[in-house]
Amino acid sequence: MSDSPHPALPPASPALPAADWQPLPRRGALLYAGGTSLAFAAAGSGLGVLASQVLPLPPAATLAIVVAAMLALGLLFGVVRHRRIAWKLDEDGFATRRGGLWRTETLVPVSRVQHLDLERGPLERRLGLATLVVHTAGTRMAAVKLPLLAAADAEVLRDRLARQTETDDAL
Repeated sequence: MSDSPHPALPPASPALPAADWQPLPRRGALLYAGGTSLAFAAAGSGLGVLASQVLPLPPAATLAIVVAAMLALGLLFGVVRHRRIAWKLDEDGFATRRGGLWRTETLVPVSRVQHLDLERGPLERRLGLATLVVHTAGTRMAAVKLPLLAAADAEVLRDRLARQTETDDAL
């Protein structure tokens, strides 16, 4: 069962009603934050080495404190960042939105969709999540990825977007 705010996407129709932005399911936040915290911890190890030269603590203790602080900061940053990712599918195409202070919105018009993939790593499969990859025509961004969607929503979204593409091609 999906923990997204909607029970299921409505059936496909040639003219979709205007869709609201849909957030990613919360169960993916810890997975997203885990990757972010590992990146912060790697940077923290370099900072810890520098801090051990300045602080009066033993070098191993300084390194441990800085890395632990960066892990915690990375977890917090990752959870907040995950909550700032959303998507929608409407008659204009598939759109993603990311960010808080600097917001990026990407719209893939249906006419630019080449093909669609679902990616599921071992942790995503365990949590019932998937990454939707929308391959596009053009050279700027060959693909748009939306990570950590509920697997059922990702499949329905892929199928609906594929049907919209077929309908658009027939016109």
